[in-house]
Order: sequence, then structure tokens, then C-alpha cells
Amino acid sequence: MHLNYYFIRQLTQALRPLLVGLQAETAFSQNKDELILGFAAPERDFYIRAALSSHFTSLSFPSEFRRARANSVELLQEVQGQTVEAVVQHLNERSFHLALSGGYLLLFKLFGNRSNIILYQGQEAVELFQHKFAADAELNPLQMDRPLQQNFEAFMAANGNLRKVYPTFGDLPVLYLEERGYTSATLEEKWELVQDMLEILEEPQQYYIIRLQGKLRLSLLPTGELLHTYTEPLEAQNSFTRLYLSETGFERQYEQAKQQLERKRHITQTVMEQSTQKLQELRHDRSYSQTADVLMANLTNIPPRATEVELYDFYTDQTRTYKLKQNETPQKAAERLYRKAKNQHVEVKQLEEKAERKLEELIVLEDALQALAEVQDYRQLKPYLRDYNHLLGSKQQEQQQVPFRVFETEGYKILVGKSARNNDELTQRHTYKEDIWLHAKDVSGSHVVIKHQAGKTIPVTVLEKAAQLAAYYSKRKSDSLCPVMYTPKKWVRKPKGSAPGAVVVEREKVLLVKPENPFASSTK
Repeated sequence: MHLNYYFIRQLTQALRPLLVGLQAETAFSQNKDELILGFAAPERDFYIRAALSSHFTSLSFPSEFRRARANSVELLQEVQGQTVEAVVQHLNERSFHLALSGGYLLLFKLFGNRSNIILYQGQEAVELFQHKFAADAELNPLQMDRPLQQNFEAFMAANGNLRKVYPTFGDLPVLYLEERGYTSATLEEKWELVQDMLEILEEPQQYYIIRLQGKLRLSLLPTGELLHTYTEPLEAQNSFTRLYLSETGFERQYEQAKQQLERKRHITQTVMEQSTQKLQELRHDRSYSQTADVLMANLTNIPPRATEVELYDFYTDQTRTYKLKQNETPQKAAERLYRKAKNQHVEVKQLEEKAERKLEELIVLEDALQALAEVQDYRQLKPYLRDYNHLLGSKQQEQQQVPFRVFETEGYKILVGKSARNNDELTQRHTYKEDIWLHAKDVSGSHVVIKHQAGKTIPVTVLEKAAQLAAYYSKRKSDSLCPVMYTPKKWVRKPKGSAPGAVVVEREKVLLVKPENPFASSTK
């Protein structure tokens, strides 16, 4: 009901003594679909914050406003320095305008997801805040009153149909009347119920923030679950806007983040699977170089200009058929196949790197989704969105280095930090309490993590390989043996203000291993 005609009328009545006589000082936008209007007098300032998104439209009135130094766009510059002469509410309409000196009018069209603010000089539209509603330039703020026949005769003629006689009511007044027996009442009783309610709507003593069917609403009528009560419309509007944005804004931003991460995970998973499948095909396909070797070994056994020949394949110990080009000698065919083999080797290398890169990205996305699942409210969501902005932002932002190397063995993923700062990111952002954390004892080196799998115990062989990696990526790389400590991540914490990569381990076990990379063929 915060966009209902009856509430907007109370709002404009309250704005009139606060705005008339003030000068328009500034108008700017620093967030999409949000316009800030600043008015000033020698002794006071007044701000209007207009949120005009497709999800939520509302006016609020902050006592002060600090403009950001960057990403701020100046708007409506023609009205700066003009004085507010009147606040004019349009009859039976969800709109009003400010009359300013210099012949300017500023129209507030509050039509839900089609809301807009338009500046006029005289009757000509000078500037639209929401350019997507180009037809708004044809509106005339001086002709927006909507006279309606709302007397007893009209009510009787409509047989008590509220939508026909009172299209300005909206759903809450209708619900309020139904709760008071409107449906089963006689026409005369219905008229009396409507008049009693109109007395409240036109001269409300209180304003209510309610919850109705799970949604937060602002109401002039005591219906639904009452949460807060106010005596001033501006105070009620400010509180409602703040509560609504903190509640529904959290839900919307949470779902947007989740959908974005899940979509990226699906795309990354698909690309990784396609790369892996192509790799398997190339590795198990008969090598071009092997075919070339057979041709070179049988140059004297191949008839001139032959297009097909049976030769002994010493790689498989079988005779098989080889197809040739009629105008190409066997030696030239072998040379061509050797070139293809070289290209195939390059393709395999590229696919290996691509599959490995996508695996790293997939782990990062899965960790981000796991961290998001632990977010319970907007207070927790705000730092989450900041920390994971590189995944939720533009493609350019996404393409930053993954902070760890990835190795796989026996179905387990092992992550190895790439630097001191990357160690912090790996341990604090991509590791969870049941993951096993490893580090070479008493020397600097990479943090190493074995990702936990629910219901499974990490095999000793996997633990030993992870420990070898921790030793290999440490200052003890050249030692014959290296002690490596390991513990569940829940016993690892980072003291506030400590150096990059520095942590405190509260409980640990030690494993003695030879520093080496058991996945040498996979190293970057």
C-alpha cells in the first residue's frame, strides 16, 4: 500500500511544509534505477531517495546523504537553484508533482514497475530518468487528475462492485472490508462499511507495517500480522523501505548469486567433460605417427598409385588395411602423417591444460556455492558478495589466476597453494572444517588440502602423496626426508593481523616423507 493513492496523498501532505521554499540543490544517480534529489535552505537540507527498479519502487527520505566520489552521474541540472513552490497531489492517481520556479515541474509517477520521474518546463518533457518509458514524455502533469463518481448512487448502480467505484483501493482495503463481513452484507451495509473505512484512509491516525501472506506491506489499515506502528507517514515509509530492502533484497540477491554460480558451474563442468572425452579419443586413437612408421617400413611393398593396401602393423601384430591418395607417394603420405602427429601432440597438450584449468575453476565455483549455502542473512551476504565479486562480476573480472594447483588421485582432489597470499585464500575460502590441511613442518611452503568426501576415510596412499607435495613445495624440497604436519582444517586458524600465509595449528599429526611430486607429468 506504499504506492496506494491514499498513502501517497498523506505523503505529499507531509512533504508540503518540508519542501516548499527549499531550493533544488542536486540530482544524481550512483546506482542503477535510483535517483537522489537534494533540496536546501540556509538552515536545513532535505533528501528524496527514489528507488525505481522493476522489482521494487519506493520513496524514502534520508536525513543526510553522502555522495560517492566515483560512479556518480549528475542529472536534472536545469532545476538546480530553482525553488519548490508547491507539492501537488493528483486526484485519484498514484502520482504528484513539484512545482518549481522558472516554470519547471518535476513529476513523480509511481506506477509500480513502470514508475518514473520526469522533468518538464511548461508542458514539455525536458528529461526522463527512466528512458525505457519513452511514452512518459507525452504525459501532462497538469492534467493527471482522475475525477471519479463515488457517491451512493454510483455505488448502488455498480451493485457494490468496489473495483468499478473505487479503483484506487487496491487489495488491502478490499481485504479489510471482507474481514468485516462485506461480502454477505446488504448494499446499505456495504456502503456504511466503505464510508467507515474511507474515514481512516483519508485521515489515518496510524500507519502499519504488516506481514500478509508472507510478504512485508505498508498499510493504512490494521490487517494481517502487525509488526510496527507509526504516527507519521515519512517515518513509516522510511522504515518500510529499509525493512523491505533488507528482507527481500537479501532473498533476491541470494538467488541471483546462486543461479549465476550454478550456471557457471554447469558450463565449466560441460567444457571440462568435453575436453576430457576428446583427450581420451585422441589417446586411444591409432596414432598418426604409428601409421607413418608402418608406411615407411613398407615403402617397397606398396604398389605405385595404390589407393588401398594391406600391410603388417608391428604395433598391434596384425595385418590391416591402409587407405592412400592416388596422386601421393607413400613417403609423402608418411611425411603428412608425421606433421599431423605433431599437431595431434600439440592438441593433446592444449586439451590437458584446458581440462586442468576447468577443474580448478570448477573447484572454485563449488567452494563458492558451499560458502553461499552457509549465508543466512543480508549481514552475511554483503561481505560474501564482496569476496566473490570476481565470480559474480564481468568476464574480465572472472579471469584471474586460480590460487591453487589441483591434483587428483583415487578420486580425491588435492589443492596446493601457489604463493603466501594464495595460501591464505586457499585455506580461508576454499577449505572447510573436515578437509585435511597439510604443511611442511617448521619451514615456509605451500598450504596443501585434501578435499573431504562425506562418509569416506582418506586412504593412507592419498595422504602420503599430499604430504609429498607439501614437502616438495616448501623450503625443504631438496632434503632427503621432510616432516609434514596434517590436521583437519577446523584446527587451523589465522590470527588477525598476521603475515600472508601465516596460521596457527592447534592440533597436528606428523608424517615423514620424501619431498617429490608424485604427479610430475601433471605439473604446471
